[in-house]
Amino acid sequence: MSAGRTVEGAGCVTWWGFGPARDLLSSDTHRERPHGELNILLVGSADPRHILKTITGLTDSDTLHVWVIENSMEVVARQLVLLYVSLLTPENMSLHKKTEVFLEVFGNSEIRKETEETLKHAASQLSLSITNTLFSDSDTHPCLDTSLLKFKERDELVRIFKLWERPPSVPASVRKVWDARVRQHLGTRYDSRQGCFDWDLTMKLHQSGCGVISKHQYVKWRESGVAFEMREGLYQTANQSLLSTRVFNHRGDRVAVRGYWGDIVSSPYLSFGIETENKDLLKKQNNQHVKTAQDISEVNVLALFESLSTRGSSLLNENEPNLSSSCCQSTNSLLTEEKTQKDPCASQTHTKPEQHPEQQTQVLDLLNVNGVKVKFLSPDSLSKLPLKNKYRNLFNTIYCSASMVHQLDSFLREITAPDASLIIELANFLLDLSKEQVSGFADKVKEIAEESGFTETHYQSSDVYAVFTQKQN
Repeated sequence: MSAGRTVEGAGCVTWWGFGPARDLLSSDTHRERPHGELNILLVGSADPRHILKTITGLTDSDTLHVWVIENSMEVVARQLVLLYVSLLTPENMSLHKKTEVFLEVFGNSEIRKETEETLKHAASQLSLSITNTLFSDSDTHPCLDTSLLKFKERDELVRIFKLWERPPSVPASVRKVWDARVRQHLGTRYDSRQGCFDWDLTMKLHQSGCGVISKHQYVKWRESGVAFEMREGLYQTANQSLLSTRVFNHRGDRVAVRGYWGDIVSSPYLSFGIETENKDLLKKQNNQHVKTAQDISEVNVLALFESLSTRGSSLLNENEPNLSSSCCQSTNSLLTEEKTQKDPCASQTHTKPEQHPEQQTQVLDLLNVNGVKVKFLSPDSLSKLPLKNKYRNLFNTIYCSASMVHQLDSFLREITAPDASLIIELANFLLDLSKEQVSGFADKVKEIAEESGFTETHYQSSDVYAVFTQKQN
């Protein structure tokens, strides 16, 4: 398999992970679960699955700071939208409906009109909140923080959200865009694509332990990009959060093309739909799974949202006596940390805009998840973290995706806490790779980790992720 074709299958933009959600502080990743003030660094996680799963394992006395680095602002924007939907209060959207909307935005190239309205509203509110962080140093939402991003990166987020809120009047057909990717990937095999889809499912995904992914749903996703259809309705509206811009060289000129450049082979079922603690969902009849990956995804995401609701509270409700207090300002605006101490990773590239008198901070009713903060860092910040004292020996867990592992280096030992774990996503579910390439990637990951001062553990429960602990001096 050529490198070009391999890239075409997995895509050049990682919209979801190639492995299931993990509690990154559990006994699967640590000798003993840490407690107290906890810090996790996510490098290229692509979606909030690990954040939501890790929150479920926190005790009441734990506090969790999650630091997120992605390789593009389009992925950051999508992470923010998915977290926004996750934090909608039960009063604004029932847990079941929120689960459906989340999965549609997460894994469908086309969504229902009602879901599009939710996406537009989320984009609008996030755009306003990030604009507010450009004008105000006041604390805003206690759970989400984009203040460590550079001004130009926040400007780019606002531009992306406005594009989602007001997409082009004559958008390109997502189905045509998706089909073009499939044609390019399969080449001469396109006319026999049903057989190719079936082979990838039965001989690769099912052989790798993903038997709950049904043929009907997987083939439909491979054909159209629609993975989750939980309600009767028309899935015909483009999911703007899965569209991005890719620059091509055409006859010596650089041409930007907006389209779908993500995974068209492995599927979004991997994040929430292939594992469950409820063994009834894995039952078989006549050697066939009774439930599907969609069913399991729905159950798992609903459970994660129930846990969020238990730990969280509505900012509006808890602050009703004083709606003008700083903690009751826009929950879409993002917490600015250490205002008097600027981060070198977020060094500003231009002067801060002046405050406009009419600029107002809105109050939004999102959940305040007690003791949890998610902070977004600049895409180029990973190697710069050791330059700041506050990051030294800070992180209890560092997670890195398969697509970002090349950024890891010996500086990791400077930013990890004692007994920290390094978790790296392997290439098991990159279906275009041969067994030899998958094995070679795992060997390379081990080599990189050992050069960075980590040693492989023997208490991990799966081979989807490689788990390492810091070497003891």
